[in-house]
Amino acid sequence: MSDKFLCGSCLCRSVRYKVRAPIQRFAHCHCSRCRKATGTGHGSYLYVVPADFSWVSGEQHTKRFDLPSAKSFATTFCTMCGSPLPHYTRNGLKVVIPAGSLDDDPDAVPQVRIFWESRAKWEGSADGLPTCAEFPEWWRLDAV
Repeated sequence: MSDKFLCGSCLCRSVRYKVRAPIQRFAHCHCSRCRKATGTGHGSYLYVVPADFSWVSGEQHTKRFDLPSAKSFATTFCTMCGSPLPHYTRNGLKVVIPAGSLDDDPDAVPQVRIFWESRAKWEGSADGLPTCAEFPEWWRLDAV
């Protein structure tokens, strides 16, 4: 296990966290929920196990929203500036890290574009990344 940590924060820096490197799962998600949550064509997320994530400061300034109509969709944001922040999946097996909230370079690139069939019609090409209708079979973190 690595002793290298990446730092992340919100726009106003009220909330800070750290995540252990190396990053093993990185994807662009094109589902309509991620588009709504980010206001962009896709969300870019790193996925880590809970043991590799910790809040450094400001966790009290976070607010989580679980979409009631969804089995697993959630988002967390800073209550001061509104920036997207990491959140635990509902089953607690993963932490979803918005890639843009990292202060440090993760030294990783996206591996796949998920929920590609539900992308916005104006979204560009896949840029050579594999595309999947959902999460690919190899995606489970315990399969690493």
